[in-house]
Amino acid sequence: MEKDSGNLPAQGRARPLVVRQRLMVETFDRRLRALDGPDTLRSLAVLDAAAQSLIAMVPADVWCAVLLDPATMLDTGGQHEHGFPEGVMPRLFEIEHAEQAGADNIRVLARRPLPASLLSRTMKGEMGANIYYQDVLRPEGLADELRVVLRDGRRIRGLIVLCRACGSAPFTAADVRLAAALSAPAARSLRGSFLLSGIDRADVPDAPGLLILDGDHQMHYVSPTAERWLGTVPERHTTSRSLPLAVGAIAAGARGVPPGHQVTSRLRSSTGHWLTCRAWRSVPRDGAAECSNSGTSRCEPLTYISIGPSHPGELTAIVLDAYGLTAREREIAQLVLIGRSTSQVAETLHISTYTVQDHLRHIFDKAGVRSRRELTGELFFRHYLPYLMEPPLSKDGRMRADPQHGSS
Repeated sequence: MEKDSGNLPAQGRARPLVVRQRLMVETFDRRLRALDGPDTLRSLAVLDAAAQSLIAMVPADVWCAVLLDPATMLDTGGQHEHGFPEGVMPRLFEIEHAEQAGADNIRVLARRPLPASLLSRTMKGEMGANIYYQDVLRPEGLADELRVVLRDGRRIRGLIVLCRACGSAPFTAADVRLAAALSAPAARSLRGSFLLSGIDRADVPDAPGLLILDGDHQMHYVSPTAERWLGTVPERHTTSRSLPLAVGAIAAGARGVPPGHQVTSRLRSSTGHWLTCRAWRSVPRDGAAECSNSGTSRCEPLTYISIGPSHPGELTAIVLDAYGLTAREREIAQLVLIGRSTSQVAETLHISTYTVQDHLRHIFDKAGVRSRRELTGELFFRHYLPYLMEPPLSKDGRMRADPQHGSS
């Protein structure tokens, strides 16, 4: 296990907390400004800048930063160079995404008002009763874990995890408040990073690939196209991995639903494309033969994963959400983008024309445009969306559940 912070010096702890919070956020802003240009200001760079800024103030022995799909809370890439050992990840994903267990599970954190949480505080000293501590932290010699969800409004866009080993100084209440202070600015920057996209050169074939994993989540089959897309998943590790953690996360998510049911996640690739991952399980007809071939000791359903470019129609709501539009503003924007007049929008949504006009002013301000025509041009020519599906669209083409009830 890599020790990233040495003796964990109390860097800057003599300063008042409010000063340390301001310095941390200023450091984060400087890291963003130091990036080469708009095309480099993508989600992984933003996430890395946020994590590095926090670590400078709150050191850790093991830490990682993860991009999350707001719809499913599944990992879609991240910074894992100083994270958990590879052997820990299958059980971690099983707890996090299949069992969805543990007092500080990401889906529990999403429903809490505060964005940062310390496991020992949540467990009130009863760490031994926590399955995540038993199976992940304690075997690696880790004493505690601090998590901060990167939340913009009600959307969870990322997660930073900091762990300290047994014998290291414990996390403090001030550390938790520092982590919480980074949540909103980092999430806003992540949201903005989705808008800074270059021209799609169409130099990658528009086709999905297929992976098949056995019961132990080992690669059973991978098509050449899937292998190419896997190489664009935005993750950093100390060693090369045959399976990105983002794919391992969605595979674990598929294990949490009955065979035949599909789990979907979307991620921004390192080439600037949007990718859609779909995972499902299916028990093979000749179960014994498949189990024997995979080398597993028990017969478990195989996990199938397709990965490939997202359909343009799927991305409309992602882009609108990235501008920070409210649910009502998204409804109005979608109607406007398919040519509805103000009176038609008002009639469809059962609101007054004055209310529609007021919402449109807010929409134009958030998108940085001055008219319906400019709004259409912004989405079609900047984000290359050739057509829009008929409303109502969900936030990313499938998110329909209220975030307060387990989805965001």
